[in-house]
Amino acid sequence: MSGKPWNSAEFEAQLRSKGDRYHIHHPFNIQMREGKLSKSQLQGWVANRFYYQVNIPQKDAAIMANCDDRETRRRWIQRIMDHDGFGENAGGIEAWSRLGEAVGIDRDQLWNQSLVLPGVRFAVDAYVNFARHAPWQEAVCSSLTEMFAPEIHKQRLANWPKDYPWVASDGLNYFRSRISLAERDVEHGLEVTLKYFQTRAQQERALHILQFKLDVLWSMSDAIAAAYPNDRKKAA
Repeated sequence: MSGKPWNSAEFEAQLRSKGDRYHIHHPFNIQMREGKLSKSQLQGWVANRFYYQVNIPQKDAAIMANCDDRETRRRWIQRIMDHDGFGENAGGIEAWSRLGEAVGIDRDQLWNQSLVLPGVRFAVDAYVNFARHAPWQEAVCSSLTEMFAPEIHKQRLANWPKDYPWVASDGLNYFRSRISLAERDVEHGLEVTLKYFQTRAQQERALHILQFKLDVLWSMSDAIAAAYPNDRKKAA
């Protein structure tokens, strides 16, 4: 039986406590942070995460399609433009494709998604399908993994230049851009979530939704780690 609802500060603290399951703690990401990935592992990660990137605007468009609140749509549409680009801003998807080129992946091969693993495709598609069919407020809640994203981007910016010096610096522009954008998006996502999930049962539902999204990201890392074992010794 559900208990007394958490107040806003307590509820936010419960959401943020989910950070210990963010994929920053996945063994594959830990190896990345410690500079232990081989070139083929880094390439495999970039190629497969690209599938996630190209699906983010579709996820956000699904949220907007289900949203009956004009003010929310006016703010949420910025996320689509951030990824797809607008005007002279090439957007996050293009920035990630340049990361692909920086790690040595042919642009056409990246865009045709021939390197995308079945496990990654399944996980990402599950996330997009959730956004299409769930109440828009629940889909907004699932985006709150962005609470934990700035730290992982900062790690890559700090570590990649020394650990993977063969990656061109301008290939890291995606990570640079997402720090401030993620912080902005989290502010809005939290605003919606704290307002919508009012009862204790609803708040616990929000925690389950956030866990689902964390599981999506973790499953992607599982699939990539299994498909790309470290081949540094073989290369030597």
